[in-house]
Amino acid sequence: MQQLHSYLSGGWVFGQGQAREIHHAITGEPLYQVCSDGLPLAASLDYARNKGGRALAQMTFQQRAQMMKAVAKHLLVHKEALYEISYQTGATRSDGWVDIEGGIATLFAYAGMAGRELPDDTLWPEDEPIPLSKQAQFAARHVLTSRPGVALHINAFNFPCWGMLEKLAPTWLAGMPAIIKPATATAQLTQATVRLIIDSGLVPEGALQLVCGGIGDMFEHLDYQDAVTFTGSAQTGQHLRAHPRLLAKSIAFTMEADSLNCCVLGEDVTPQMPEFALFIKEVCREMTAKAGQKCTAIRRIIVPAKRVAEVQQALLQRLTGVTVGDPKLEQVRMGALVSREQRDDVQQKVEFLLHHGCEPLCGAALDKLELAGEGVQKGAFYPATLLYCADPFSHQAVHGTEAFGPVATLMPYQQTEQAIELALLGQGSLVGSLVTADEALATRFIRATACAHGRMLILDRHAATESTGHGSPLPVLMHGGPGRAGGGEELGGLRAVKHYMQRTAIQGSPAMLAAIGREWMRGATVIEDPVHPFRKYFEQLQLGESLLTARRTVTEADIVNFACLSGDHFYAHMDKIGAAESLFGERVAHGYFVVSAAAGLFVDPGVGPVIANYGMENLRFIEPVKIGDTLQVRLTCKKKIRKPQKNAEDRPHGVVVWDVQVLNQHQQAVALYSILTLVARQEGDMGPAR
Repeated sequence: MQQLHSYLSGGWVFGQGQAREIHHAITGEPLYQVCSDGLPLAASLDYARNKGGRALAQMTFQQRAQMMKAVAKHLLVHKEALYEISYQTGATRSDGWVDIEGGIATLFAYAGMAGRELPDDTLWPEDEPIPLSKQAQFAARHVLTSRPGVALHINAFNFPCWGMLEKLAPTWLAGMPAIIKPATATAQLTQATVRLIIDSGLVPEGALQLVCGGIGDMFEHLDYQDAVTFTGSAQTGQHLRAHPRLLAKSIAFTMEADSLNCCVLGEDVTPQMPEFALFIKEVCREMTAKAGQKCTAIRRIIVPAKRVAEVQQALLQRLTGVTVGDPKLEQVRMGALVSREQRDDVQQKVEFLLHHGCEPLCGAALDKLELAGEGVQKGAFYPATLLYCADPFSHQAVHGTEAFGPVATLMPYQQTEQAIELALLGQGSLVGSLVTADEALATRFIRATACAHGRMLILDRHAATESTGHGSPLPVLMHGGPGRAGGGEELGGLRAVKHYMQRTAIQGSPAMLAAIGREWMRGATVIEDPVHPFRKYFEQLQLGESLLTARRTVTEADIVNFACLSGDHFYAHMDKIGAAESLFGERVAHGYFVVSAAAGLFVDPGVGPVIANYGMENLRFIEPVKIGDTLQVRLTCKKKIRKPQKNAEDRPHGVVVWDVQVLNQHQQAVALYSILTLVARQEGDMGPAR
């Protein structure tokens, strides 16, 4: 029988103890053995820190992003091999798509976010400088640096590919190596993905390791710079979080646990409305996708008491049409649970619920399950099961017992306030949904229940055409939740990267802060050169390089002409009497005239390295500009972001962020902002610039 090897300290290894046998979810046949006993688990931590960690820490954010993009492309080329393994876990093609291509898409998403927003540096200035003194010679800012530790990711069985990649993306971007411990039941898919990544040679050695089996005494060797993430049952997660080593060393621990997520039908919705059909479709999809083995699946279906019969009828009609069996068959819509052990656990939880206030509406009986396909009778199949709890306020089991399979419980409420109370009885959820067409109802419900959910979906006919659905975590949105859901956060855009970095408040002079952050700030020394900065290529520009422009006096004709050109005839600019009664006391120039006039002062008009204006940030108008005021601009190179070439035809360039200070005749700032320009590079990634 195949042995599923771990990848530790640069080699593929197998344990020496009693191996655990894993079976095919569809046929029940033995697949492979798993064992990590006797492996150098503690040594793998040092290997990650000293080998992979050091290599990643020397790479800039931009280089890490390019590495991840290359890995994602490589995995996409080999995705069909992963789909073949995914079938062995009981997943349909659509289930596998969420897991495999969803995970790859997350790598692409984080590579893209980093490419657009993170510096080409190893240090990340998190915020704008914070002045701490009147003379502006003492300031502070928060910076993020890589921690010289290792991230130990303990993952769940239901998403062996996505669950790994969605954690790897921010971990690698943060410059931290990772050791992956997948759930044994589906470890073959995780291992195949890791093997593809290792064999590609795209990541530094030691940046990724894999433990197939138990983690032994690894917790005993963790240190304060390390991090642990856990996805799985709340009971196991709470046990791990209380480990003495984690407490003694204050080791970061992030937990994402299964929760009893709810979907609420608003009391405004009738069967004739589009929202009713959307509700039925969403509930059934979340019950049957991945055979209900999703931490975000809908477990509690909360509907107005007056709609129970109609909802029940619609759900039963849809659920009884779901074909269960071999996921390779085109007509099959729901595959198997991951193992017979998991199926038995679901059956026990269902029986518990049936003895604590629930009654079966469909499913719940294995002997009546009809399967499509040959040789599937020994598979870990379970029917789509709908239960009903007539009194959800008296029977707390429906709010605390989760059957991790295609199982959900229908329950009634009288008014919206009761629906709110039922939603909160889940004691913390990853996601909750509300289906309604009533904005006032949605406002009341969300404001009352957001405190207990990590994510909330409001679904109506307008959102439905583009909605990603109740159960789909997205890279840009936070994934996690309070209470029973674990109290942790994953994803959420670049905020996830910060979980693996050290935030430090740095205090000092502007010059010192600029040097440390490699980003010029106001108050720091400027460099003045007779050559206009717009005449210089990206590589030639220095941080702090500055231009103090000529002056321009604002006239009444300027204001009138700009008003006619722009169509902006606001009274403060054009009405002498109205302006006199305003807070300005007289007519003032348009703010956008000030910005336009500033550009006229600092722009060099000739053909040169500056390719285009890329945007403007943090614009503030500080003082009014009146007729007769004289403007002058200080333009300073604040930050440079080198952009990689996409292909040989792409002109090599980078983004330059310029600090703009528009001053009046008293040297007072009247407008402050940053502009971004695309500036050509002299040398490209693929040869000299043409």
